[in-house]
Amino acid sequence: MGVEYDGTRFSGWQVQAQSLRTVQGCLEAAIGRVADRPVTVHCAGRTDAGVHALEQVIHFETDAERAMRAWVLGTNANLPGDIAVRWAVPVGPAFHARFSAIARHYRYLILTRATRSALERERAVWIHRPLDLGAMQRAATALVGEHDFTSFRALGCQAKSPVRRIHYLELGRRGELIELRVGANGFLHHMVRNIAGVLLAIGRGEAPVSWTRELLALRDRTLGGVTAPPHGLYLARVDYPPEYALPQVFEREPASGPTGEAAEMPR
Repeated sequence: MGVEYDGTRFSGWQVQAQSLRTVQGCLEAAIGRVADRPVTVHCAGRTDAGVHALEQVIHFETDAERAMRAWVLGTNANLPGDIAVRWAVPVGPAFHARFSAIARHYRYLILTRATRSALERERAVWIHRPLDLGAMQRAATALVGEHDFTSFRALGCQAKSPVRRIHYLELGRRGELIELRVGANGFLHHMVRNIAGVLLAIGRGEAPVSWTRELLALRDRTLGGVTAPPHGLYLARVDYPPEYALPQVFEREPASGPTGEAAEMPR
């Protein structure tokens, strides 16, 4: 299934012992009602509290037989308003939402204006002072490619290796919004939010453009700056080998074109 959600009122993706409201918990309850039996849902990438998804990919195993339309409409009928299933397709036993993925794409939205927003307060991070977008763009180029991202992962990250390959990292502006778009073969815990935090510091003039390159070389998270807030972050798309032929909605688009105008941003 392809799933979108507003992460504002969820305590993250994963079911937790404290019976907190989670995306996984709501999906398992809703899909279980359609299947008429319990299911366990696996996702492409767990998201933190407050983080949104434009197209999270999930899978589950069931022997219940339903039409794809019934899986979508039936699940949505049992979900709260801040989660929605966009599509459903059958896949073979070799597919795994997490381990079959070959790339992931995220977006981070920054609202730059003098006053706070009533409409974007949980959908973009508000910065009340101007940002130097050019400096942020130049700093971002150092992160593209394969690197040790120790300085950009959470101290408690459990990944075995800190090495990841960023395929692209772009920033563009449309009106008062700055959008960061990034795609990689994988991400470490808090990696995108830590990248956003470093680039925001550079955009505010608090650090030089060279700081991203310096942090890569230092390989020390304690020197890596503030983790940007979660509510500006969106899991946009997950890529899989073409043989799975998933009917995904979101395509990878550049954040900005030759004129510097931002491409279409999520609403």
